[in-house]
Amino acid sequence: MVKNIEELVSEESLKKYADLAVRMGVNVQKKQLVVIHSDIKHVTFARFVQRAAYEAGASSVVMDWSDEWSTQTFYLHAADKAIDHVPDWKKARINEWDKASAAYIHLISESFDVFADISPARFSRYQKAYRTKLESYYAKMRSHEVRWCLLAVPSSAWATKVFPHLRKEEALQSLWQVVLHGARADGKYPIKDWENHDRAFESRKTFLNNRQFGALHFINSQGTDLVIGMPDNHVFLGGGVTDTKGIPFFPNIPTEEIFSAPHKNKVSGRLVATKPLVYGGRVIEDVSLTFQDGRITSYSAAHGQEALQRLLETDEGAICLGEIALVSSHSPLAQTNTLFYNTLFDENTACHIGIGNASPSNLQHSSNLSEQALEEAGLNTSLLSVNVAFGTEDMKVVGVEQEGAETILMKDGDFQF
Repeated sequence: MVKNIEELVSEESLKKYADLAVRMGVNVQKKQLVVIHSDIKHVTFARFVQRAAYEAGASSVVMDWSDEWSTQTFYLHAADKAIDHVPDWKKARINEWDKASAAYIHLISESFDVFADISPARFSRYQKAYRTKLESYYAKMRSHEVRWCLLAVPSSAWATKVFPHLRKEEALQSLWQVVLHGARADGKYPIKDWENHDRAFESRKTFLNNRQFGALHFINSQGTDLVIGMPDNHVFLGGGVTDTKGIPFFPNIPTEEIFSAPHKNKVSGRLVATKPLVYGGRVIEDVSLTFQDGRITSYSAAHGQEALQRLLETDEGAICLGEIALVSSHSPLAQTNTLFYNTLFDENTACHIGIGNASPSNLQHSSNLSEQALEEAGLNTSLLSVNVAFGTEDMKVVGVEQEGAETILMKDGDFQF
């Protein structure tokens, strides 16, 4: 029997982490509704977050529980009709929360064996049906109409995957330590640390947005040689963002990325992933992608090839990019030298791409643009949104101006501006 979480991590550390999610993550306002999405296995920490939300002034906190083993049973035994159908009540309750201006905190983890026997096709069908039904909600997330935050919570299965040489309790305790450190949550004043972190983001975003490079060229010794064309009037975001009411928040904890949307038709070259892609509990390893005119024309994976194929067949936009992100390999998270097998963490240790949908917020004055105008500007549209890390410690990134002049943006995996 694994010890309780409070025996592995101090209560003070858990409170700081929960408070970080509430005050910096979604920036809960007085008398605001808060919705916490969590698997039941994280009930102890979820209650810390719930209490932190009330202490921040939340009017009510809805605990939206899930159970991964029940979900597994659904995928294995539900009728085909049920796999392709998402009931209206799921959309209706989110609509009601949105009308109440809710903030959403998603506690996420990894479980590698739970969905191992699920057919990739069956999983992909339900995910497509779910995202189609809740497309308006995801659009609000992308356009920052709602405030939301992803927060990782270690589990035994995840910990033993990351630290296979340690006993279960030691692995879980070690993963908590690394997660808290990578999330800048283990200092004396985490809120202040995040405010300083955000100031560095603002400086770099201002530089990139003022320069308006026509393309970014990524090269490393692993085989990546990728040119990513940028749309006119693109916007780099990162760190904190601001919702449509002017309230700042951090969608991801941790976050180390400065990201924008590529032009969907102007990506060419080869990308070699340096971290596994974890999607729906499946680990897709050693991914290689080849691009021409913005589209993935060939792909391979040493493990999880079928899952990768299903992912790229989600819809027409699933073979184009919606995001490009610059990440230093010298951040506290990257310097843990840990392979997390978790997209939120691994993508924040290395430069990465986002396959699928682009965020309109990565284009200037996007709120005034129609869907057709966004498409004509070069932004990709898809139900899919999944990231692939390809950064390395020898990564070189060159910004190419419209006239051809070049500026080194990253050298040896670190920012040069």
